[in-house]
Amino acid sequence: MSEHDRVLDGYAAALLSVAEAEDAVAEVEDELFRFGRTLESSNDLRDALIDPALPDERKKALLQDLLGERASPTTIHLLNLVVEQGRARQLDVIAQRVSELAAERRRSVVAEVRSAIELSEEERRRLADVLARATGKQIELKVIVDPAVIGGAVARVGDQVFDGTVRSRLEAARERLGSA
Repeated sequence: MSEHDRVLDGYAAALLSVAEAEDAVAEVEDELFRFGRTLESSNDLRDALIDPALPDERKKALLQDLLGERASPTTIHLLNLVVEQGRARQLDVIAQRVSELAAERRRSVVAEVRSAIELSEEERRRLADVLARATGKQIELKVIVDPAVIGGAVARVGDQVFDGTVRSRLEAARERLGSA
């Protein structure tokens, strides 16, 4: 593991420790995960948070304006801390590692699922069961509604990808027809 990875893991462990002390692990973990995905898909937000010309106070105000009532004060405080430490560029990675570390402490793994629609509790339970059987691990789902997924879902568990999207099924059918 590189020094850079150890530093990011250290930040993730520190954030998780604060969430544990505040008895808000599930809430903070979920909010950080969602913010990380937002940051991953928004170049404008990332650029603003890493802009050295923008004072930290303005970056914190941006986070407060963006998250407001959508995140707990603990999550906003932790995000502010990371920004103050000059680690905004790695915020999405740190957020992902918080989820992975929290899952590891619960003896499970995170499955990031992208779906075109919100999944019901029953669908989430069935999907977690299927992924658990496929991986041999206890699964914690993190579902992201992604309009780019035309139908079905794609799940990533560590390095494994389970693609059950309509697009992948059509591509497979096209390949079968092309080789026939």
